[in-house]
Amino acid sequence: MRGRPRRGHVAGFGPEDGVLEEPAPSSITGLRFCVNARSGGAAELDFTDLGPRALAIEIAQALRRLSEVGGPLGARSTILAYARTVRIFFRYMAVEAPTVSSSGQIVAQYIDGFEAWLEAEGKSRVHAFTQLSKIVVIFREIDANDPNRVSDDLRGRLRYTSARPFERSKPRDAYSPYVARQLRDAARADVAAMLRRLDGCLPETIAAHSDPVVCQRAAVLHEGVRSRGFLPRDDKATRDLYRALYTRGLPTSSLLEDVYSRFYLTVHDLPPLLTLLSLDTGLEIECVKALNADCLSSASAGTVTLHYTKRRAHGLAQKTMRVRDGGPTTPGGLIRAIVTMTERARQFHPSDALFVFYNACGFRDVVRHPGPTLRHWIARHSIVADHGQPLKLLLSRLRKTHKALWYLKTNGHMARFAVGHTTEIAARHYADIPSLRPLHETTIADGLEDAIGLDTQQEPHPDQEHAVPAAHLQTGGNVASAGAQDVWLASCSGFYDSPFYRPGAPCAHPFWGCLECRNAVISERKLPAILSFLDFILSQRTSIHAQDWAAKFGHAHERITRQILPAFSDEVIGSARATLEAHPPMVYLPPEAAQ
Repeated sequence: MRGRPRRGHVAGFGPEDGVLEEPAPSSITGLRFCVNARSGGAAELDFTDLGPRALAIEIAQALRRLSEVGGPLGARSTILAYARTVRIFFRYMAVEAPTVSSSGQIVAQYIDGFEAWLEAEGKSRVHAFTQLSKIVVIFREIDANDPNRVSDDLRGRLRYTSARPFERSKPRDAYSPYVARQLRDAARADVAAMLRRLDGCLPETIAAHSDPVVCQRAAVLHEGVRSRGFLPRDDKATRDLYRALYTRGLPTSSLLEDVYSRFYLTVHDLPPLLTLLSLDTGLEIECVKALNADCLSSASAGTVTLHYTKRRAHGLAQKTMRVRDGGPTTPGGLIRAIVTMTERARQFHPSDALFVFYNACGFRDVVRHPGPTLRHWIARHSIVADHGQPLKLLLSRLRKTHKALWYLKTNGHMARFAVGHTTEIAARHYADIPSLRPLHETTIADGLEDAIGLDTQQEPHPDQEHAVPAAHLQTGGNVASAGAQDVWLASCSGFYDSPFYRPGAPCAHPFWGCLECRNAVISERKLPAILSFLDFILSQRTSIHAQDWAAKFGHAHERITRQILPAFSDEVIGSARATLEAHPPMVYLPPEAAQ
């Protein structure tokens, strides 16, 4: 291409632009090598202990090609996960097929057998599928690079990952608001302490020491750190201060950590920073770790645009979002504070990463999984789970926690909740989680109570009535009321839409059929008629044969005595009985006869 590309100008290409360079052959001839991942730093891989050697070299070459630029493996953690699965596969082959020495001797039954072996080893269906897929991807790469190395039988098996039904993994749950509040309070307190600590002064324990030798040697070490960034442990200034403290019986275990923490962020500062950023923005933790120092732009009206990279969004990795901007308690202000706190470290370790920190006599700009520091941070702040036990913090659950808190704030309004996702994705991945299930169950219960109470709201009565749907006690369904269409034992919500007769015609069923009708709504006002009918049923026992009585009135009797009356309190039934004695109900007449 000629010249620098400019907007509005036609790009010109020459013959040399269409010439492709010959791909360099793989340089792997051994089983120990380093892969420079596009994200997460270098991955040291060592397969020298695997055998047979020929098969190990073929798999190592395939894994290297998958990890190169343009390959599907871009993160260091993913490459290491593939390497661990390779070791598991070789352990399986050593037991099930010890005579196989190359990929050309592997057939389909070994792939299926590996899947069955994983499940026999106690792996879950989801875990076994994940590890099986890695082996299938590796052999697909071997076949794509050299088809002569793979048998036709194995090539046919590589067309699919597993013949067994796919099982979805359980959704990652969110932390409760109680745990989220503890995490946020602890992180904000630590951020405020960081801003006060990074002043470039000597630690109080050394600055306040009365021994002139210790103070002099500490000043020399302090000046060396200020001018050179960091000093190795074998540096003269470091050794002299160690010797002075040791001969006087003073502690030296955290000497360098105390000195360097006055200049730079340390690995112990990462847990509160990662936690607070993920909780306040809702970013995936891998996106928070990969933020750049210049990730903010277009500040306006208390908000700012945050640029981040989401590698899992294939083809759309570069994304943006608007976040609050202000002091260190806002996402925008916290990111600016981190840039300020890492400014001195960037002088000695130039990097565009947001997190540049000191660790183990050197600077780092790649954040890996800080497991031990997470546990130390949780223990230092005494953060506990919902039931009082020490919290096991998983940074991957913080995004779900942010989403769950937003769901509670919006009262489950999907149009406001589904930010950055379709409604279906937001509902399936972020709303349908165990921690939000009590809210959903409460909402359903409130809706049912509102539906049951609809009859009492539309039919005026001096006192608040207790309505129970008769037929819905077994079959469920929508409950509605129509006070103008009263029948004897219930309020009919659809007298001209009877399940016992054609639509549009009046109900032609006997009056006690209301007890089985989906349209029936039983309220306190109908209890006197039901009690009168119950007395009539009981009186018929003396004049009808027992079998005939059971065939005619048995089901209605069971319905009243076991389902309808137990739904009302003894006081309500007693009041209905008194009303029945004082004012016997009228005989049954269909509503059309009263019009």
